[in-house]
Amino acid sequence: MPETPEKTAGALLPLVIVSHALPAEWLGLLDGRCRLLVGPETTVTSGLAPALQARLGEAEGLFTLLTVPVNDALLDQAPRLRVVSNMAVGVDNVDLAACTRRGIPVGHTPGVLTEATADLALALLLAVARRLPEASRDARLGRWTTWRPAGWLGADLAGATLGIVGMGKIGTAVAERAGVFGLRLVYTSRQSRPELEETLGAVRLPLPELLHQSDFVTLHVPLTAETRGLIGEAALRTMKRTAVLLNTARGPVVDSGALYRALREGWIAAAGLDVTDPEPLPADHPLYTLDNCLILPHIGSATHNTRRRMAELACQNLLAGLAGRPLPHCANPQVLT
Repeated sequence: MPETPEKTAGALLPLVIVSHALPAEWLGLLDGRCRLLVGPETTVTSGLAPALQARLGEAEGLFTLLTVPVNDALLDQAPRLRVVSNMAVGVDNVDLAACTRRGIPVGHTPGVLTEATADLALALLLAVARRLPEASRDARLGRWTTWRPAGWLGADLAGATLGIVGMGKIGTAVAERAGVFGLRLVYTSRQSRPELEETLGAVRLPLPELLHQSDFVTLHVPLTAETRGLIGEAALRTMKRTAVLLNTARGPVVDSGALYRALREGWIAAAGLDVTDPEPLPADHPLYTLDNCLILPHIGSATHNTRRRMAELACQNLLAGLAGRPLPHCANPQVLT
């Protein structure tokens, strides 16, 4: 974990801890403006690597990913910290109140992963609807002899109903894509979206009615106190037995235990998850044992352009915080008042 030792005007540049190894070009905006102490690429569990943890007392900036909890315990070890820059749209790994009490602005990266995440939601929908993981596995195992007219049957999209829970930027992008497949659109949202109702024929429904009507349910809500556990046993039992649940939002929006029972006992037909609770999902978790559950390792934003742009925004937020300027994208703007 080399540290860049640059000085300016006889003084060391501010030390910035970067929780994970990133391609050097993604951090290019920071060259010559701070010293970087970069974590290992293989860090996937919660928290900072020990070598980074040991230097928190010197750090003036913290560049984090979602797997790093930024809480009182960490902040107490970082008395010189002036900015936290989270390379993610969501900041559910950051205790915003704790940062605000200390006068530390928190940056995030909204707006740049909408298209990539919407693409992945549709990819999950298609993969689960047409049972692609099961069919691919059987092909690799040479099980072509199991081909039969009733084998590997999936669900049709044309004429089916897609329920979108949360019609923000990503939900809207999913709706625009879904119309191409001939899906009927229903949605829940805090506010009505008359423009989508007019252009796409989307119908706004209360959540229970959406769950009852939909053949596919896709989640696009932030993780809040209200949405944590939103899809639990009661919601899953409201859905059709043939329905598919898709989650590219946040893992804790779905009760993992209830989902396992729903899939095992046939309350719903299948699920496609890019996010889980907990995350990472342990290798021995029972959800992995189910053929009707496709699990991805949180790759909604994993395209070259999207991740590079996220890193760029995170660098811009970090530099603004170190300079005492307002962050371009601040998750706790009240810290500036």
